[in-house]
Amino acid sequence: MALDDDTDVSQKKNKAPSEDEKRRKKIVPGSLMKAVMRPGGGDSTPSEGDQVIYHCTVRTLDGVIVESTRLENGGKGIPRRLVLGKSKMILGLLEGIPTMLKGEVSMFKMKSEMHYGEDDCPVAAPGSFPKDKELHFEIEMIDFSKAKARMHLFGMQNTVVADDLGVLKKGKGWESPRQPYEVKAWISAKTGDGKLIFSHTEGEPYFFSFGRSEVPKGLEMGIGTMTREEKAVIYVTSQYLTQSPLLPVVDGYEEIHFEVELVHFIQVRDMLGDGCLIKRRLRDGKGEFPMDCPLHDSLLRVHYKGMLLNEEKRVFYDTRVDNDGQPLEFSSGEGRVPEGFEMCVRLMLPGELALVTCPPDYAYDKFPRPENVPEGAHIQWEIELLGFEMPKVISCYLFRKFSAMFWMLIYFVGKALDVYILTLIDFLSLLAIISIDWTGLTFENIMDEAEKIRVTGNRLFKEGKFELAKAKYEKVLREFNHVNPQDDEEGKVFVNTRNLLHLNVAACFLKMGECRKSIEACNKVLDAKPAHVKALYRRGMAYMAVGDFEEARSDFEMMMKVDKSSEPDATAALSKLKKTKQELESKAKKQFKGLFDKNPGEIADAGTENNDEDEAAGENEKDDSKEDSDGDETREFPEHAAEAPRMGRVLPILANQWKTIFGSWTSTMYHIVK
Repeated sequence: MALDDDTDVSQKKNKAPSEDEKRRKKIVPGSLMKAVMRPGGGDSTPSEGDQVIYHCTVRTLDGVIVESTRLENGGKGIPRRLVLGKSKMILGLLEGIPTMLKGEVSMFKMKSEMHYGEDDCPVAAPGSFPKDKELHFEIEMIDFSKAKARMHLFGMQNTVVADDLGVLKKGKGWESPRQPYEVKAWISAKTGDGKLIFSHTEGEPYFFSFGRSEVPKGLEMGIGTMTREEKAVIYVTSQYLTQSPLLPVVDGYEEIHFEVELVHFIQVRDMLGDGCLIKRRLRDGKGEFPMDCPLHDSLLRVHYKGMLLNEEKRVFYDTRVDNDGQPLEFSSGEGRVPEGFEMCVRLMLPGELALVTCPPDYAYDKFPRPENVPEGAHIQWEIELLGFEMPKVISCYLFRKFSAMFWMLIYFVGKALDVYILTLIDFLSLLAIISIDWTGLTFENIMDEAEKIRVTGNRLFKEGKFELAKAKYEKVLREFNHVNPQDDEEGKVFVNTRNLLHLNVAACFLKMGECRKSIEACNKVLDAKPAHVKALYRRGMAYMAVGDFEEARSDFEMMMKVDKSSEPDATAALSKLKKTKQELESKAKKQFKGLFDKNPGEIADAGTENNDEDEAAGENEKDDSKEDSDGDETREFPEHAAEAPRMGRVLPILANQWKTIFGSWTSTMYHIVK
């Protein structure tokens, strides 16, 4: 019988045809015939996404066996498995298999263009296969079921590599294990023809850590698609049967079927990606991860026990003992706890218990250190998140659910490509931009709320927590996009406060060494008010820090023109600019002096002298302790202005100076170092 294409073309009118659909259009009447040799059972047939398991025997028209999966016909007795819509298949099976019932045996008569003789056939023919002949394919449909497939991307083609797993029992939740999670699972293994290799189904479940080659690669990839309590069969071909403690010997196995029940996995997170800051979940919390984790600016309540990470693991603080049994309360995003502590708590669920291992620079080396904690100590915290109160926000529930859906979409796309596009820290940073609800507040109340947040930012700035301070200022600036002053007086207050916040952001960027962004922040003020003295001063310092000396000079001179009272500050800045420029030029001359002591063609070592450190690099600029017109409480002006400018930017400036001294050598040297 000829196979008819029952596809509803009208449903696909607006959809680009897939590669399989394009191949099906090449089928001509009479090229593929089907005869049912043994009827199957039921009324369902395989569809796209199903894994099909079948035996195949190929014969010539006069009955000579070309190849077979059956043991009695010279094969290995191992049936084939393919995933419809994902695996590469010859055209005849692509069209014929979806017509079969479970248990059915059928004979397909195929002309050459329906098997390996097809032009651009995606499946390579076996060595001596007669791909130009018309052949009989005897197919027995053993089973089919929905499958998950782990995919990699090679160029523009998706290729199934893990192989796939047939789900026997669905699991709970959506999260799957990945590196460096710890996993407990019941695992048994059989060969393709059903012989038992091993069985870990009694006593304690098999325990392993993801990413440490403690199970075969293909098995780990398959388990990485499973959820808690899911049961599945994972089929792994020899290509992905790597040696491991679970299966020390892999030689001789063409394919192994692993039956796995994922009992439990422990969420382990490498927070920094370098193995230094590790969060290990000891007890699950309540809710869905990550949508029920604390938001930025939430009020958190935790019990914790701090230990030195040494042989004794000495406890240096325990809230249940040293705080009269009272938990620690703090608001996230305000620098009230060590950075590593807060990073991990923000990935916890209410009721969760976690063990955090933290390096010194994320523990107490950059935070007020308890007396009984030595400098440079590695710390371990046992943290229990009792609960948290979220900030009052607009459409908080909907926002959190939408954000969670967005994260899960990115998560699953990342798993399909075997990369993780967005980290959870990035996700929680997105949550930090959630809107403040100022609905119903008067303009005066809004400005009071903004001032409270700005004061918190100033405190963080003075404590050297510039990233956190910047987040506070930027949060208010975002909300200012929705504030509409009603009269000139309110407009003046609003503009002054907004300018002040932009300048505070600029100060943070300077402290963080991001001078170009600092200039951009100052420009937002100067675009609206070109004569703003504080903005000119701060931008001038930023220009000086990156080596744009003429721009810096212009800003400092403009200060004196628009406000005579700023002359002392501008004069001091110009003096510092001159000194910085001279010291840089002097240092550069010493560094490259050896280049000019040799005749052309001779080699000289450059920069080998032990020059003194640039005094300007560590010198603090004049302390601007006076309160200026915009009321900025962030008094510490950017010492980054004194750092050595970037040589790539300064070399063109120095080239003109050197040319008068060293003549034509200068241009040659400049082109070399550029």
